[in-house]
Parts: sequence; structure tokens; C-alpha cells
Amino acid sequence: MESSTPLKLDHPADAPPAPLETGLRRSMGPRHLIMIAMGGVIGSGLFLSSGYTISQAGPLGAVIAYLVGAFVVYLVMACLGELAIAYPVSGAFHIYASRSIGPATGFTTAWLYWLCWAVAIGSEFTASGLLMQRWFPGVEVWVWCLVFAAMLFGFNALSSKFFGESEFWFSIIKVGAIIALIVFGGAALFGFHPLSDKDHHPFLFENFNTSAGLFPNGFSGVLVTALAVFYAFSGSELIGVAAGETKDPARNIPKAMRSTVIRLLIFFVGAIAVIAATVPYDQVGLDESPFVTVFSSVGIPFAADIMNFVIITALLSAGNSGLFSCARMLYSLADEGHAPKALKRLTRRGIPLLALSVSMVGGLASLISSVAAPETVYLALVSVAGFAVVGVWMSITASHFFHRRAFVRNGGRVADLSYKAPFFPVVPILAFGLCLLSLVGIASDPAQVAALYFGIPFVAACYLYFHFRYGRTIKVKQSV
Repeated sequence: MESSTPLKLDHPADAPPAPLETGLRRSMGPRHLIMIAMGGVIGSGLFLSSGYTISQAGPLGAVIAYLVGAFVVYLVMACLGELAIAYPVSGAFHIYASRSIGPATGFTTAWLYWLCWAVAIGSEFTASGLLMQRWFPGVEVWVWCLVFAAMLFGFNALSSKFFGESEFWFSIIKVGAIIALIVFGGAALFGFHPLSDKDHHPFLFENFNTSAGLFPNGFSGVLVTALAVFYAFSGSELIGVAAGETKDPARNIPKAMRSTVIRLLIFFVGAIAVIAATVPYDQVGLDESPFVTVFSSVGIPFAADIMNFVIITALLSAGNSGLFSCARMLYSLADEGHAPKALKRLTRRGIPLLALSVSMVGGLASLISSVAAPETVYLALVSVAGFAVVGVWMSITASHFFHRRAFVRNGGRVADLSYKAPFFPVVPILAFGLCLLSLVGIASDPAQVAALYFGIPFVAACYLYFHFRYGRTIKVKQSV
């Protein structure tokens, strides 16, 4: 069993920040953090898959499911905020678990999260290439994959600030599309749709009262959808990954987290509510993006082309954030002595270039496996990636529980914390329990049960590898 206090717990954020020995630069402000998190969350899940969510849960059920998802994000972010200030370092999830639970858990968490985003990077490139064929049908998909891979690698290789700026502008485009949907779609629901040529447009929430009732597929459809919505909100935790490259983390991290939760609540729930109220639940998302359906219904010209551009931007934005996260995870592992030291090497601008390159290769390998072995290797990768999202959230909440408990036991005063998660220990326990419930729910869903078949053995393999590769070394260090 791992020790819950393997290393001394302290709060470096309570003192003036010391120069970073690692060489990573604190060059990102709160607006970069917010947009990095937004960039990781707002992707194809909202723009493409939200229609499926509405069709399964019904209009009201989909809104409820996203409200539950936003609540879980709030709980996880509350735990993350306290940890990110206590340990404002790059690759933070790995450090949180290593310090608060034990090094083997940190090792496993890092590899889970790295694999999650490596698979996502390959998927984003493939989807973006397919969408580009709308305008360039003669260009092969693999050509666009290479173009986008080179572009995102360049954004990440220049500097963390340049990455933050690129993600900021990527996210601006996506957020702009969501705001436009809420404004124009909402106005149409109140009867203002001068550009529409349709004879009838739904008024307010008349679509919510379906012919089969408020929950056309029963409340069980809402529960199954709520489990999938957890995955839709994945990426909000990227703020923790960027903590080591953030100016004044004690002030900027809590500010960014509060803003992120509020914006996600407004954008996700607002967009889902407008879509559900505009398009009948049994017609939404069957053959096109629900955003295109709504924009077309209110008479926005060139809706399909506009949303094609926005979705490509959303995919590249998520890939951009994912590549950043992958590189910092490998850097963090190397910094802890649990990966080759070469991955710690930094450029003059403070970029772990080798870790970035390995992560890009991992993303391209995932892309190749999706073509060469979709029913074997790629299925396993995707399953572990899906499992990883909830697994990492559970790691964050458990780390916060053990961190706070050890901090108090070692003489710390909760009142002295520059940021503290409210209602301890209810928040971490409730968040952990809801995440665990989602994994239990996966077992009853044939479409998602592969996540457990591959995810649990992967976690066990990480623990076993760590025990045989590093376990003896750690015991020797602790006995000295």
C-alpha cells in the first residue's frame, strides 16, 4: 500500500514564488488558462455529438444531464484549485497524486492522461482532414493530417506564451459560434427570426413537451446520457497542467477556474437548451451538426460552411491543448525520475522539445493505428483514453482528500490557505463517488464496456511496472 505522505507537504504558493529551477517559464495569465481549459472542453462533442445526447435523453433530459456534468466539473475544479496552488508545477496531476497518495499512483495517472490526449490528437487530425474535403475533395486526408500536425507542433515549440495565444484565438472562434447560436437561436424562440423562410418556428420551450412526455425514453435515458456527458466536459482540468507556467498562480489559478466553470455552464447548458427547444428531439443530429440545423432554421446564410470552419477550429484547438498536455506529462515524469532524463531537456525558450516530439509521434501512431488496426490496437487505445478521463478526475479528488488531511495533521491551519475547496471532505468524497458511479454505469452499456476491459488492465500494468522498476529505489531513499 502506498504511503499517503511520501514527501513533505507544504504550500509554496503562500510564500513569494521562487525562480523555477526547471527552466519552464511562467508566461501565461488567467485569460490563457481559461481559454486552454475551454479549448480542451469545447470540441466535436458539443458541435457534433450533442444532437445524439438530446435524442437519447429528450430535450429536458439533455439539459438536466449537462447540469449534472457541470456540477461534477465544479466539484473537481474546487479540488484542483487547492492542489494547483499547493503544487504550482507543470504536469500537475502527476505531482498531486505522487505527493498526496503515492508515487505509483502519480506514475499511473500521468500515463493514463498522456495516452488519453495522444489518442485524441490522432483523432482530431483525422476528423479535421475529413472535414477539409468539403472544400478540397481532391486532396487526400493524410495530407491535411501532416499539415495540421506541423502547424500545432510549431505553435507548441515556439514558447508557452505563443501556445497560450494560439489557444486563446482558437477558442475565441468556438466561443463566438456558441454565443451566436444562443443569441440568434434564443431570439428566434421568442419569435424574432426575420431571415427565416419557414412558416412555423418553435416558440420558447414548446418542443420540451414531446408526444412521449418530458422524458420520451424514460429517466434511465437521462442517467445513461449523464455518464457520457462527463466525458464531454473533459479538458477543464488542463488548467492544472499549465499551473507551472502561470504567472502568480495563487491569484490567477482560482480566478481562471471560477471563470471556466461559469462559462462552461452558460455555454454548454445554454447551447443545449436552444438546440433542444429549436429542433424536435427525434430529428436532431441525425444527418448534420445540430448547430447547422439551428443556424439554417433562423436563416443564417452559408450555415454549413461556417460551421465546418468552426468545427475544424474546435478540433485543432483540442489537439493543440492535448499536445501541450502530453509534453508536460512526459516532462513531469522525467523530472520525477520515472522517465528518461532526456525528456527534461528544454530549449532556450523553456520548451521540453523532445517530450513534445515524442508526444506528436504518439499522436501520429494513434492516427496510423486507426487505419491499420481499427478493431484491435486502436479499439484498445480509445477505450483506455475514455477510461482515463474519469480515472484522472478520481485521482484529483482523492489527492485533494489526502492532501488536506495530511496538511492539517502536520500542523497546518486551513485558514492560512490562500485558496481552499469548500465543504471538506464532502466535495472530494462526492466528486469521487460520482466519478466511480459513472464507471460502474459503463459496465451496463455494451457500447462503452470496452473501456473497463482495457482500462483496468492498463492501470494494473502501470502499477506492476512501477513496483518492479522503481519500487526498490524508493524504499531505499525512504530508509536513508
